[in-house]
Amino acid sequence: MEDELGAFRPDAIATIAGAADGPLAGLTFAAKDLYDVAGIATGAGNPTFLAGRAPATANASAVQKLLDAGATLVGKTLTDELAFSLFGENHHYGTPINPAAPQRIPGGSSNGSAAAVAGGIVDTALGSDTGGSVRVPASHCGIFGIRPTHGRVPIDGVVALAQSLDTVGWFARTPDVLQRIGRVLLPGHVEKPAPTRLLVVDDAMAEVEPAAQEATRAAVENIAYDFDTVEHVTAAPGGLEAWRQAVLALLGAEAWRNHGAWITAVKPEFGPGVADRFAAAAAVSAADVAAANAIRNAARDRLRSLVDDRTVLCLPSAAGAAPYKGSDRRTLAAFRDRTLRMTCLAGLAGLPQIGLPRVMVEGCPLGLSLIGPVGGDEMLLQAAVDLT
Repeated sequence: MEDELGAFRPDAIATIAGAADGPLAGLTFAAKDLYDVAGIATGAGNPTFLAGRAPATANASAVQKLLDAGATLVGKTLTDELAFSLFGENHHYGTPINPAAPQRIPGGSSNGSAAAVAGGIVDTALGSDTGGSVRVPASHCGIFGIRPTHGRVPIDGVVALAQSLDTVGWFARTPDVLQRIGRVLLPGHVEKPAPTRLLVVDDAMAEVEPAAQEATRAAVENIAYDFDTVEHVTAAPGGLEAWRQAVLALLGAEAWRNHGAWITAVKPEFGPGVADRFAAAAAVSAADVAAANAIRNAARDRLRSLVDDRTVLCLPSAAGAAPYKGSDRRTLAAFRDRTLRMTCLAGLAGLPQIGLPRVMVEGCPLGLSLIGPVGGDEMLLQAAVDLT
């Protein structure tokens, strides 16, 4: 396997054949380097973390399910350090090439998985999504990606960032492959019809960068023709910024609980952005977490009241086309803040979200997303098939 995109951890390119037959026979896949693969140490995007880990003794259950279903693993893909970034520029291992926009970042933290799928190296790839780490790189690389209902897909054998937000996710170039993976990974999978009612989230639409506004509106109008009913809603009557801040507090507190003792003891070298985020995580107080949980509870109630087995929310997957590689930190921070005001919806409510490559901005892709009800993963996967 040739890794011309720099998408894989170089010492973790290894072929593990899947079962001789099964629903995924003939497909190839990769796994983000948060997932345990037997015989390979999990590195989580940081060489110090990798040096302290013994080879895994078993596969993460998501990896094992794909193998059992006949898919062949070809290696482990790069990730931002400990999955704590949306950009995909790893300080130690570099930035995978974004096949859809080579001068721009691939997005993170599932950067290698998205690049490998977009570039045709593999048919599908496992990522993880905490604050947007499948949805954003899918958008930047012009492919399909799904964050399932929180807790629906077992996440054992995966390095945690923030357990109340972490989900298994996956990518594909086509919606039918995305759906085939869902039939294997989603416990109790039951085929469901596509939704018929579309709620356009106006406050999330307002977060789109000016250069992408017109194309995004046009894409929403285009997709609306496939629904019986189209309405507009405001997700957060009090403003999305409070929801973004709540996600950051919850994510930070859990990330520090998971990794703080190791960071304090070992003092690993982190890239500047990741180092800043862990420093902020260390300062999250119990009062901050309590306030964030109150916001999460209200957001969950609000969003879950809007969707049902025939109704989905529609919003952009990211704030615009992928930023250029090497963009200054202020530009990246502004893009990240806008994007987190969108991705926080599904995260706070624990709802499934699917990204569809429906928009082009300055020759670069931007995804539109659909958010469904709890357990509505199959409905979203069918919608992706029907809308293509």
